[in-house]
Amino acid sequence: QVQLVESGGGWVLPGGSLRLSCAASGFTFSRCAVSWYRRAPGKERELVAAIDTFGGDPAYDGSVKGRFTLSRDNAKNTAVLQMASLTVEDTANYYCKAVCPSSGEDYWGQGTQVTVSA
Repeated sequence: QVQLVESGGGWVLPGGSLRLSCAASGFTFSRCAVSWYRRAPGKERELVAAIDTFGGDPAYDGSVKGRFTLSRDNAKNTAVLQMASLTVEDTANYYCKAVCPSSGEDYWGQGTQVTVSA
């Protein structure tokens, strides 16, 4: 069974940090690029960060660059989005996506809510 499960969301004060994890199972994670998206209430879904199959040189949206760090561990079938210096504008539901060119399949997780407020 294919699964992509996010965890680590929650409530945090402005300026705080959270660590989101994306755990994959049921497919060859190491052959898939991984992206994190977010959708805030009333807004379009936006791409936050992306990393290739080898874990090199992640790309970030300008709004999170320098504050978020994306990494992956293919041995553990996980990708981690480390978020720091969070602001209220980072409040959203965060989703993990795996894009797998070798199989032609894309997979989405169910999302994890991040709320930044005082």
